Amino acid sequence: MPEWRITRLRGKYCVTWNDGATRRRYGLGTASHDEATRRAPALYAELTRPRGTTIEDLWHAYCLDMAGRAIVGTMKYSWRALSGRFAKMDAMSISIADCRAHTEARRAAGIKDGTIHTELGHLRMVLKWAEKHQLIERALPVERPSKPEPRDGYLTRSEVARLIGAAKAHHIGLAIRLMLGTGARSTAALQLTWNRVDLHRGIVQLRDPNDQARRKGRATVPINAGLLEALRNAKEGALTDYVIEWAGKPVRSVRRGLKAAGNAIGRSDVSPHMLRHSAAVWLAEDGHSMDEIAQFLGHGDSKITARVYARFSPTYLRKLASSLEIRSVP
Repeated sequence: MPEWRITRLRGKYCVTWNDGATRRRYGLGTASHDEATRRAPALYAELTRPRGTTIEDLWHAYCLDMAGRAIVGTMKYSWRALSGRFAKMDAMSISIADCRAHTEARRAAGIKDGTIHTELGHLRMVLKWAEKHQLIERALPVERPSKPEPRDGYLTRSEVARLIGAAKAHHIGLAIRLMLGTGARSTAALQLTWNRVDLHRGIVQLRDPNDQARRKGRATVPINAGLLEALRNAKEGALTDYVIEWAGKPVRSVRRGLKAAGNAIGRSDVSPHMLRHSAAVWLAEDGHSMDEIAQFLGHGDSKITARVYARFSPTYLRKLASSLEIRSVP
């Protein structure tokens, strides 16, 4: 839920929250803080309950309910693509034909199926949420293109060494080491604070225990000797609570610096996700089990890990291939 707060107005308490750029404030009818604390959640829930069942109404309500979570940040891009067609439609009138029309229009605009899959997935998520909260009778099916297979692009160990050497800023090189050494997603690496780095035991806790939001793939993992040394050096000069910092401030993105380093070594396709993908490939190439790799990456199901990375293992289907050996006839 958004961060509502209790404030005072003319001697009585109110429930207050920010709705975009607009501040909302409603009286709780009491001068007792304890009573205001008791009344506030119910009043807030009633005031923010959507009054309509258009996709625009439900989308807005969902974003309010999930405020502060990473998904809301990415959904604003989906809404730009979906709103023209779906905003004024009633949730119970969406058809498969509407979904297909959206897909075709986006393809005609040069948008890839992976992006369209995400956009319609967000629409489906909002409808499921509305059904769960009894805002609509049921969530109608949303058809979307098949999710593309993961890209195979990854970096070799020698390429990563060159990439770090080509990084123009120290924090870019450290971010590369951190994402490769822990298999962390970019957001997890950039949000990592020193209180979750145990330099004595050599362990990094990628998930913030105080963060109640659902985060993908954030495990607690040991760190290798090279990364440990890099972190110790960084800690000595740290100016903030964040591991990845620049000019005394936390870093919001390393994409541009990473791209520049990639161009310098002839790998213009380098991205933060490629570092995580490369880490998983290296683990598979070294023969580690899919269960262990899944734990390291924070995957909830090792079947997902196996589907993407099993083929990189040196033992992948070897026994089966041996069974098909053609032996000479005596």
